[in-house]
Amino acid sequence: MRYLVLMLVLITAVAITAQSTFAHFKLLAPASWLIENDRGDPQKSGPCGGSNTDWGKPSYTISKVMGGQKLHIKVQETVYHPGHYRVALAVNSPNELPPDPQVSTKDSERGPLSISAMIQNTPPIPVLADGLFVHSTRPAGTMEPFETDVLLPNINCRNCTLQVVQFMAEHAFNNPGGYTYHHCANLQITADAAKPLDKGWPAER
Repeated sequence: MRYLVLMLVLITAVAITAQSTFAHFKLLAPASWLIENDRGDPQKSGPCGGSNTDWGKPSYTISKVMGGQKLHIKVQETVYHPGHYRVALAVNSPNELPPDPQVSTKDSERGPLSISAMIQNTPPIPVLADGLFVHSTRPAGTMEPFETDVLLPNINCRNCTLQVVQFMAEHAFNNPGGYTYHHCANLQITADAAKPLDKGWPAER
């Protein structure tokens, strides 16, 4: 009986540790370029998801949107973790996406543990928004989706890559992905003819 109780305590502790260590989120809008499972996996590898053992299966979804207009972003955090989100846009290739946020860490028994990440208040191209959905308190019940609108540049782009990343505080280093989880969406952007084209963005090749 005592052995059974000890095993139950151990299993519970492992489950709590796993829940507090590995955050996960799903990209609900716009539609993800990969088919995600209930937790949003695969999402560890940058810049657009996948993992060391699963590159993910493409959804082949391309969202057609208007440049110079606001795009609705909706994510569902499936496993809680403190942190924040960032949105960026690549015109020609995911290789144009910026590096993951710069992270400050501290030493722990599990190795480096993330403390915070840099948030750009006036983000440069290709970042559209940074410091979204900052949160540090575990919800008492079901986690509600995070939603916002971000302004798209007024450009023409047949196959842009929109990236949404989640920085995780109080998190051990992941291989791959570091302290960040990644999702992307394929966008086809048509510039609004009533507005001037936005300068500074890479030319479509």
